[in-house]
Amino acid sequence: MELVVVFAFIVIVLFAFAASGVKIIRPYERGLVERLGRYKATVNPGLRIIFPFFEKVIRVDMRERVVDVPPQEVITEDNVVVSVDAVVFYEATDPRRLVYNVANFLVAVTKLAQTNLRNVVGDMQLDEALTSREIINAKLRDILDDATDKWGTKVVRVEIQRIDPPPDVVDAMHHQMKAERTRRAVVTEAQGSREAAVTRATGEKQAAILSAEGRRQSQILEAEGQAEATRAVADAERFRRITVAEGEAEATKLVYQAIHEGRPTNDLIAIKYLEALQKMADGQATKIVIPTEASGFIGTLAGMSQLLKGGDGASGGSNGGDVPPNPFDYKAPSY
Repeated sequence: MELVVVFAFIVIVLFAFAASGVKIIRPYERGLVERLGRYKATVNPGLRIIFPFFEKVIRVDMRERVVDVPPQEVITEDNVVVSVDAVVFYEATDPRRLVYNVANFLVAVTKLAQTNLRNVVGDMQLDEALTSREIINAKLRDILDDATDKWGTKVVRVEIQRIDPPPDVVDAMHHQMKAERTRRAVVTEAQGSREAAVTRATGEKQAAILSAEGRRQSQILEAEGQAEATRAVADAERFRRITVAEGEAEATKLVYQAIHEGRPTNDLIAIKYLEALQKMADGQATKIVIPTEASGFIGTLAGMSQLLKGGDGASGGSNGGDVPPNPFDYKAPSY
């Protein structure tokens, strides 16, 4: 019975000893194996067997982690005290150096971030610090990454959470912002009024140009219409005159032809001459034009008197008697 108990005790001890030598490294971890206080190897995730009491495994978390940097009072270049709060994101790259090169990485990186935060923000003026957070983040990341490289870590990024100026400076900034916005509103309103006036003037100018162009076109069309009308009237008048002239010419030609074909006698010519004189005498004119051939006129009257006496003159004319002289055949005496 005692042997059974002793055997069971030995089995339990051996099982506990064997179990203490089995180590499981998780996927986001790396293991540092130490044998008798000395670094032996770095093991990857998985099941690892070590010799208990002679070896041990130090697990190192390789995930990205964050360090909160406490708010720091920083004096800017223009002597304004501001409170700056930041966070640092880092990840382990070499678990051996992370464990053996720095005693307390969190405290070390926090102090390093605070110191460099004062240096970076202290070289800027307040307005620049408030508007240049990306520049501050980049500078701090570069500085911390270089400083922590020997610790087997990489600073992924640095973010400035808050930059708080003093209350009086904040009030002054609010007044300045309000004044700036008021100025911008006034400038914008003035620009709007100016653009509206320019647009209105441009519209009026275009309207005046279009109105003048319309009047000019109207005058041109009216003048063209009058010219066309005048040309049409002139053409009609020319056609009328040509037609009348052609008619008169044709009538004259017919009359002249009829006269030649009718072979008028001197008696008929004399009668027409007297009728013409009668028409001239019946006119409204105060002056009567009398032919200068007085003797010819008297001879014409004598011939007419003989014509009116009867058939004696006619028969005598036909029998070879004296024929009354033709007044158109009279020739003026020469002096």
